Order: sequence, then structure tokens, then C-alpha cells
Amino acid sequence: MNTSTQRGLGLAAALPAEVIQAASVAARDSGYHSFWLNNPPGGNALESLGTVANVTPNLWLGVGVIPLTYLQPSQIAQEVLQYQVPTDRFYLGIGSGSGPGGVERVSEGIRMLRAELDTTIVIGAMGPRMCRLAGREADGVLFNWLTPEWARRSAEWVREAAGRANRPVPRLMAYVRVALGDGAVARLQEEARRYEAFPHYAAHFRRMGSSAASTAVTGATPEEIQRGLAMWDGAVDEAIVRAITAQDTVEDVTELALAARPGS
Repeated sequence: MNTSTQRGLGLAAALPAEVIQAASVAARDSGYHSFWLNNPPGGNALESLGTVANVTPNLWLGVGVIPLTYLQPSQIAQEVLQYQVPTDRFYLGIGSGSGPGGVERVSEGIRMLRAELDTTIVIGAMGPRMCRLAGREADGVLFNWLTPEWARRSAEWVREAAGRANRPVPRLMAYVRVALGDGAVARLQEEARRYEAFPHYAAHFRRMGSSAASTAVTGATPEEIQRGLAMWDGAVDEAIVRAITAQDTVEDVTELALAARPGS
């Protein structure tokens, strides 16, 4: 694992197209390794990623993550091709969705997607079982809502399983929520409370012994943001700056992208 962790930039897929476009250009010009959109049920991150692909030829693109109880693997593959997402630089993130049998559902999803697409398959993981599945079968793993210390522990579950399966360790990545300024921090705290109300996330926070808000990087200045992100160096291969802004304007998102840019 790199001790100099790379950085990606991530946004909500529901943001206006002009904000997503501006953010992807800011990521391209500021030295980020990747550009990500989330994909809640009803969202269409794949279409947006296909749209920005031509203006970000030096960036990997990522979707984090598509729940398999919302879209079947065959539908996902069809949309990746339909929207011309470049599969040679694409982190295709999938998650278990809701309901029982999540680990088995993701394992089957990996198998089905491999039969239809030649791309980098990433799974969203919080607990040890999903982390070990990533180690056995995935190309990458995307952690979410966790501290750097817990990321290191989760990475050990992934490495252990990869070693037992005699395969390379998948790429270790994490969404890190980042908020610059009082307005953005207030929105972050609201989002953190919302996630803490979901039972499976609540169990994750109890297991980790931390609140949702304590996993985020916040600050009033770019220097404070950089100090917070430096805590992730060596914890994962890539930390994705999941942007939380006050108003979700082009100006807000661009300001945060610059404040959190790599190498600052």
C-alpha cells in the first residue's frame, strides 16, 4: 500500500449537471486521481459519468455504489455500455442494497458483471464479512463513514482474505466526507444524524466506537482541511474527498476541490 495516499473527488449524483461538470474539470486540473458520483436508488450516476468522460481523459471515474437490490448486474452492464463510460478507467462500485443475503448477492453480482464487462469492480464494505468478500473476489473495496484507524483494521480483513485466496490485495479506497466552512459543517452534521438513524449504519458506528460526524474532515481554512486529510496517508490507497458544501453551487464545489487538492 502506498504511504502517499492518492485522492479522488466525489459528489452527489443528484447535483445539477453544470456543478458536476465544473467539479470534474476542477478535479482534472487539480491533480486528483479519480472523480466519483454516488448512486442512490433512482439516481443515474452512470449517465453523468459518461457525459464528463470526454473532458476528464486523465482521470479514473467511479460510481459509489450501485445497490444490487435496485439494479440487476445485467442492467448495470447495459447502462455502462449505453452511456459509454470508459471501462478501462472505471471503478464500478456495487453494494448489497437492503435485505438479507447481502454478501451472497454481491458475490453473485461480481460473477455476473465479470461475464459482461472488463472493468474494475469495487464493492462497498463496512463489516468484516463484506471486507473479506472483497479480499477474495473484488478488484477494489470502498469504505464509507469510518475513521483512518478503522480503515486500517478493515484493510486487514481484506488483506487476510486475499492472502488466503492467493490473489492480489484489492485497491483500498474510502469515502471521506469533507466540509469547508460553517454552512457546510452544519449540512454535514445533518447528514451524519440521518445516517446514524439507519440500523446497519448504527451498528457500524457502534462497532467502530465513533460517531458519524467524527469520521469527517472539517475546517474553516484549506490548511485545516489538508491537516485532516493528511491523517489518511497510508491508511488506504485512495481517499475520496466526498464534498459536502453549504449550497452545492459551482463556486462552493470548486472552492472545496481546491482546498482539498492533492499535494497542497
